[in-house]
Amino acid sequence: MPFANTSTQQDFHALYSDHHGWLVKWLRWRLGNAADAADLAQDAFVRLIVKSEPASFATPVQARAYLRAMAQGMCSDLWRRREIEQAWLDALAVQPQAHMPSPEHCAIVVETLMEISAVMDRLPGKVCKAFVMAQIQGLPTSEIATALEVSVRMVQKYLAQAMLQLALVDAGLRS
Repeated sequence: MPFANTSTQQDFHALYSDHHGWLVKWLRWRLGNAADAADLAQDAFVRLIVKSEPASFATPVQARAYLRAMAQGMCSDLWRRREIEQAWLDALAVQPQAHMPSPEHCAIVVETLMEISAVMDRLPGKVCKAFVMAQIQGLPTSEIATALEVSVRMVQKYLAQAMLQLALVDAGLRS
């Protein structure tokens, strides 16, 4: 259980009280939005609480560097999520009103798109490009091979690699 002992609780309380205000201010500057900054700062400290090994820092500079790095990643995740949500909303906007999915369905779609985006970000460049060209643009492997300057066989390997990564996420074996 996180923070099982009093010493760790006191360390976390000190970390929170010493750096929460600074982190909110830094995030507000980075995001330009006080509500988002407060939410992400709170999420950052929650992440520290649920870690199996609580972070300990020798100096306030180390603590702030760690918190800033964590918050920067969280900002990137927030921006990516908003970009994906906007793309989904744009796609929905061209659909007839009768075909609008429920809010629950929209949330599931956005979450799935976030997982796919995370997988795609981890793929090597040509693997990702080949997958997008095949699945999104609908190009045949011969055209993809020409565009990427590789063999058709290599494109097939790229596509298999991308599909394997997505299948692992779908099976719950990778996030």
